Amino acid sequence: MTDPTPSVRDGEAVSRFVERFASILIESGWPRMPARVFVALMVTDSGALTAAELAQTLRVSPAAVSGAVRYLTRLHLVTREREPGSRRDIFRVRDEAWQDALANRDALLAQYSGGFAEGAGVVGLETPAGRRLTEAMEFFEFMRKELDGLMDRWRAHRDAPRPDGSPG
Repeated sequence: MTDPTPSVRDGEAVSRFVERFASILIESGWPRMPARVFVALMVTDSGALTAAELAQTLRVSPAAVSGAVRYLTRLHLVTREREPGSRRDIFRVRDEAWQDALANRDALLAQYSGGFAEGAGVVGLETPAGRRLTEAMEFFEFMRKELDGLMDRWRAHRDAPRPDGSPG
């Protein structure tokens, strides 16, 4: 096992947490299995488990884990690594998974912006639909610009010494 659960943890309490937090992600639009796999990886100290370990932990089939991991890797939330000296893959969630996923949204925001701009040109800039599409385009352009500054402020906050004097 790549991440043995320390004996001080209540395995059932951890399982209940995984399901509760996965439910929050599901309610916000995530597919069920990717949500469960992501949270299961988040609660391991190493942030990494094999497909067999994930299947056992979540009481699901390895095929369900495989599909979930494909989804999570496309979102840049999980990476697939080869276990040294083995043919088994390890799936890892990075400590900065959320920050990376948000930072990688820039390309998606650019696609939205470009699509809205094209649509506004097609329907006419001075039509009600054109104005609506132009406003949407401007919103996504604003978000793209703000995202850079937001990420810079997050890194400064994360790296700042804590009140107890420990490094960020």
